Amino acid sequence: MPYTDHTIEVRGTRIRLMRGGKGPPLVFLHGASGHVGWLPFLERLSQDFDVIAPEHPGFGASDDPAWLDRTGDLAFFYLDMMQALKLDGVHLMGTSLGGWAAAELAIRNTARLASLTLVCAVGIAADGVAIDDVFRMSPEENARRFYYDPARISRRLDGLAKADARTLARNRSIVVRLGYPRFLNPDLAKWLHRIDVPTLLLWGENDGLVPPRFGAAYEKLIPFAKLVVITAAGHAPFEEQPDAFLRAFGDFLLEAKIAPPDLAGT
Repeated sequence: MPYTDHTIEVRGTRIRLMRGGKGPPLVFLHGASGHVGWLPFLERLSQDFDVIAPEHPGFGASDDPAWLDRTGDLAFFYLDMMQALKLDGVHLMGTSLGGWAAAELAIRNTARLASLTLVCAVGIAADGVAIDDVFRMSPEENARRFYYDPARISRRLDGLAKADARTLARNRSIVVRLGYPRFLNPDLAKWLHRIDVPTLLLWGENDGLVPPRFGAAYEKLIPFAKLVVITAAGHAPFEEQPDAFLRAFGDFLLEAKIAPPDLAGT
């Protein structure tokens, strides 16, 4: 489906936004590496959804507003964005840092959400332990933990070497601000019970940055959440195993139609 790549303004903050397709709205929130662009899995989702993929404030071509201090601020911003775009019945999907922001949004207000999908999300501890300190990792170690496929590891390192240094520095600066030191909000776990929409947790079995035990930790805390672990995939299962990723998402939406009555009625 054709898509647009343009700038919108929400309450005085301009952000880059990709949008394409038709159907129910699906908002995809990217991870700490930056905006993923219109990847093939987003193109496939756009066959059935109005896919909206913003670039977070502070990243890339988006404004870096003075009010942005923590991931909870991103959550409130995206609630404002949904209101500004008049979105209802939103399928909210976030990966890594974007998954954290999506979870923070959902504990605040699910009124505009139809479902929530967290992909290899940070934000909580697993058995009392946070993720390994990514700020101490070399680019090579980060890439090895990020992907399962060796070819993708090499491409990631090549891409970093060729990327615009100013954009990389800007993105890293905002990641440090939002995520330092361990991509953890100690208060998030105690409020996850407030999430009252069908929730899917998608994890790569070989994620070396945010291993599947963090998905299991989310599953214990979110009512009626379902964890699906995708084999032969790392921290971006939508890239490495798009067929399995989309199949799991599709199955989840079908199953949500027969969710418990108190959940189906929200």
